[in-house]
Amino acid sequence: MTEEWRWVRTGFNDAFTNMAIDETILTSRISGAVPNTVRFYRWNPSAVSLGFSQEVEKEVELEACKRLGVDLVRRQTGGGAVYHDSDGELTYSIVASFDAIPSDVIASYRYLCDGIVLASRHLGLNAQMSFNDRARQCPNVMVNGKKISGSAQTRRRNTLLQHGTILVDSNLETMTKVLKMGRPTANMSLEKLQSKVTTLTRILGRPVSFEEVEDSLRLGFEKILNVRLSEQALSSLELRQASELRLRKYATYEWNSRRQIGERRAEAGLIYS
Repeated sequence: MTEEWRWVRTGFNDAFTNMAIDETILTSRISGAVPNTVRFYRWNPSAVSLGFSQEVEKEVELEACKRLGVDLVRRQTGGGAVYHDSDGELTYSIVASFDAIPSDVIASYRYLCDGIVLASRHLGLNAQMSFNDRARQCPNVMVNGKKISGSAQTRRRNTLLQHGTILVDSNLETMTKVLKMGRPTANMSLEKLQSKVTTLTRILGRPVSFEEVEDSLRLGFEKILNVRLSEQALSSLELRQASELRLRKYATYEWNSRRQIGERRAEAGLIYS
């Protein structure tokens, strides 16, 4: 009999709520209150998410974020800074215990990202997985040498949270303005970024609906995980806990401005809500 996992579609939320929901599902899974869960979600307004240990000033053009109305939030996962386009990105998260997925870091990334590869191929793309030099444990899904998806993980008590992006029709010009991408300022040319990153709409040469991407991603994860995804809503307890966590942690200046683990910055203007 095929195992059943929970599939949750939470639609649009702000950056702080999205990260609070992911953490709430993780802690709920650890306690056994919820089953293994796949979630699809989007961002409103657009946002930049920082990896857990990243320094804000090195990764984000804060003035551009303020000017463009782009939120800033720190993830509980590692990896690099990511621009999440409200109109052009679908984000997924998977929360599962290690009795259902490989516990090894690289093996688990390969296992779960294979679902994204299959989804991309279902859309008609010859997608491949690639581990980049800067973050060997964080694979990208590539099409013709260009990135269309990236992922990051955290682990607690034999349970994994992996979440990542699917670039449907993201505004790459805005990405060049808000992300420094290892440079002193966010000044990468659009042409250079387009040589490294692409979107489903651009590479397929046609509009791609979010419903089409969700259907393909669901099929990809079901096949790789050998499960049936049963659509359900978050519980009332999860919603309440996520709301509290948003206020207590993800929307706070202290969490989002920290430079590295255990260190805080006392500068204003880093949180946008």
